Amino acid sequence: MPETMIYTKNAAYQKFEVLKTNRNKRYRYNEFLVEGVRSLKEAAAKGWKIKSLLYARDGLSDWAKDMIRTTKTEMNYCLTPELMRNLSGKEETSELMAVIEMREDKLESVPLSQAPFIVLFDRPSNKGNLGTMIRSCDALGANVLILTGHGVDLYDPDVVVSAMGSFFNLPVVRMADNEALFAYVDELKKKYPGFQLVGTTAHKETPVYTVDMKRPTMLMMGNETMGLNKAFKEKCDVLCTIPMAETSYASSFNVSCAASILMYEITRQRAEK
Repeated sequence: MPETMIYTKNAAYQKFEVLKTNRNKRYRYNEFLVEGVRSLKEAAAKGWKIKSLLYARDGLSDWAKDMIRTTKTEMNYCLTPELMRNLSGKEETSELMAVIEMREDKLESVPLSQAPFIVLFDRPSNKGNLGTMIRSCDALGANVLILTGHGVDLYDPDVVVSAMGSFFNLPVVRMADNEALFAYVDELKKKYPGFQLVGTTAHKETPVYTVDMKRPTMLMMGNETMGLNKAFKEKCDVLCTIPMAETSYASSFNVSCAASILMYEITRQRAEK
């Protein structure tokens, strides 16, 4: 592949910096910066468009050399070790980084199972929680994660890192328009008899283990601070909660922890004979 040498913080290098740090510029370029062996392996395996690979020439592992040799990119960039250290977000500098093209948000193109298992996360405000949510959705078999409202950037490097390789395996779709979301739900209800919207709350509502999660389900998780917004609550068929010990000082779970428990209940019920 074509290769450009970078010795200074020139315009090309400054673009890499803004892809890492500037949300608006990421969307202007429709690209994001990724590092980490697991993430890069999964991005390549799942067919994400890798536009450029970044590396220092010396000390590359056989895996990195093979990826550079076999990945079809538009242009690769060879940086000095110092520039790679400055760009890397890790204590031990990544030997390989990539500029990857964002994917279009299209719910209609996401394949669903026979009894769909969809998760919605409204207005995520913490990068680590969003990354963990993606990882848990992937691990527990969700078909897709839908993000609504204004929240942290899906393509922020901290989100990608905390999601690990799951970021590139699980379909994640952002929806800014609630009306478009409700129209999608209406279509699902026509297509899948028994489709239900299950909302979540920290207040004592229906215990999650009493809800029939074998039905086609969209599990709706609320913002870490404010919970599920009123419009979504009003659309829900049931509001469920995770019962807590009567002696507990804690009044609620961390949202990504709660999501993992709730999703496990879905997979547990569906695994029953």
